[in-house]
Amino acid sequence: MTTSTKPHSFASLASAHRQKVAPGQLVENRTVYASQLAELSVYDTYEQAERVRLDAGELLYCGMMTGRKVMHGMDGFSTGFLPHESFVVAPGEYVEIDFPEASMTTPTTCMTLEIPRETLLKVCDQLNTVSERPRALGEWEVETRQWHLSHTDATQQLLERIVASHVHKEDDCDLVLNFGVNELVARMLRQQGRDFLLRCVQQNPTQSGLTNAVAYIEENLAQPVDIDHLARIACMSRTKLFQQFKSSLGCSPAQYQQQRRLEHACKLIRSGQSITSTCYELGFSNPSHFSRRFHQQYGMSPREFAAR
Repeated sequence: MTTSTKPHSFASLASAHRQKVAPGQLVENRTVYASQLAELSVYDTYEQAERVRLDAGELLYCGMMTGRKVMHGMDGFSTGFLPHESFVVAPGEYVEIDFPEASMTTPTTCMTLEIPRETLLKVCDQLNTVSERPRALGEWEVETRQWHLSHTDATQQLLERIVASHVHKEDDCDLVLNFGVNELVARMLRQQGRDFLLRCVQQNPTQSGLTNAVAYIEENLAQPVDIDHLARIACMSRTKLFQQFKSSLGCSPAQYQQQRRLEHACKLIRSGQSITSTCYELGFSNPSHFSRRFHQQYGMSPREFAAR
């Protein structure tokens, strides 16, 4: 039995992977670890390069392991791509990639999961059965678009677990991949559903009771959530309010506010605002409390995030 529950970081996994795989090429040297349930690949690049094209036949979920890339999308946008971030390429689309820091001593490594459409549809069907959204928001479905985000520490641990099971050739690696991909797709769908809900809030906050409640939270991120007041705004009972947040967003109103506070904190810190002023502007009681919450969400401190 080779299964292990010991956690692995992407940096240590990339190192273990490279010890087993001799590079056949210096740019985007690809190793395929699994190809039945979903295609799991690890790419290593050992020299600087620009505009290396990556095509997606199916939906391609990318996670940075070590180093830095710059991703150029089909619609002309460019963005840096760092560890603890995800990048999704829609089926039939492509990205062009720069490797500004890759070298033989500090290679750039990322993992990808190519996820079949059948898997996406299956998870959508399951969510529509067990977690039906309010009628105004429609059914769960995958938005096929390029998408870049800083993911949560829970998503990071999920990706690390999938890669670790194959790099270390665990006995149950196929099961880990199967369950892991289903969970990853569900997480992606909920994130996309939340983004869609936020667009609805921006366009018409009075569209439904749920959009009313979300709009109020968005306008009052620094204030504690008053559930009774929120239920009155949404014209719902407390129980129905919690049910709608759980089915549409996968969390309680207070948890949603916490997530949005921290996402807004990322934007403020990236814009150059100090960590202390960000902390108090968003209603955290003190910098230590803010740092703990930030680390729980993103797996790093605000100071580490600012230094990236």
